Amino acid sequence: MEYSPPPLFKQGASARVKVVFFSLIAIILLVVDSHMQSLALIRQVVGTALYPLQMAALLPRDALYGAGDYFTSLASLERENKALRREQATNAQTLQRAQQLFSENAQLRRLLGTSEQLPVKSVMSEILYDARDVFTRKIVLDRGSRHDVALGQPVIDDTGVVGQITRVFPLTSEATLLTDKDEAIPVQVVRNGLRSVAYGRGQSGLLDLRFMPSNADIRKGDILVTSGIDGVYPGGLSVATVVEVENKSGGTFATIVCQPSAGIDRHKQLLILLAQPMSAPRPPPDNPGVKKNATGRTRLSGPVKELPAPLTPLPATTIRRALQ
Repeated sequence: MEYSPPPLFKQGASARVKVVFFSLIAIILLVVDSHMQSLALIRQVVGTALYPLQMAALLPRDALYGAGDYFTSLASLERENKALRREQATNAQTLQRAQQLFSENAQLRRLLGTSEQLPVKSVMSEILYDARDVFTRKIVLDRGSRHDVALGQPVIDDTGVVGQITRVFPLTSEATLLTDKDEAIPVQVVRNGLRSVAYGRGQSGLLDLRFMPSNADIRKGDILVTSGIDGVYPGGLSVATVVEVENKSGGTFATIVCQPSAGIDRHKQLLILLAQPMSAPRPPPDNPGVKKNATGRTRLSGPVKELPAPLTPLPATTIRRALQ
């Protein structure tokens, strides 16, 4: 099969002549347009007509650039998202710490105001940890005998009584909370002055008023304060609020449940009242002349009143005569 060029290249002038001819025409058009500005309209018409073709020709390039920009922006957004998450976590920790410091600052201010109103000297303490015994309600404080802490001293916060010092070490001390099952505190109803004793209920975090008659004048919402008759807690300290009063039919005693006023499970800073617990003096003996020695036997140390002589029994004959 013989190959022959297309008819366009068979007829007419040669390709070289055509190139020279069209080049001259292009040069003439350039010169005329630069001097007479007569081809501006033609250029605009041709450009408008060729614009869709140009956009169609540029679509692959724009799609490629768009895909590159999309993946670049996606990677950038992922990096920014990770950075923002780390910053958010850091800010959240900072905010929580700031809120904790704000709460502690407010608590310390309230404790400071409470200590200034108390008639006895007090020392600020902080809870280190709870005692290891899960069956008791005890805490360990960061103040000990070197800070004048002694056994029996009350522990309070800005709202009420927390407990009592039960063990003392040189640098730390152990306090038993008033909700402990073995703790008891004398209280008084503010409304009517009725006195009683509040006992802890253990892990429930509540108090009981035991052995109160069913007709006792105690209502729900009554405020209980320390009576001060035990010589340990100063009188007038807030203890609890009555939350439940139940009088069983036929029962001798009422069931009275109280909610402690102090933030036993919330606050970290507490006040230890440095007042020495007072014990009532023993009454003097009936006979001041009788004392006991080291062995426990009685001995006379002063004059002793003489006892009257015993009566002599009457004879039987005398008794018969009197009866006759």
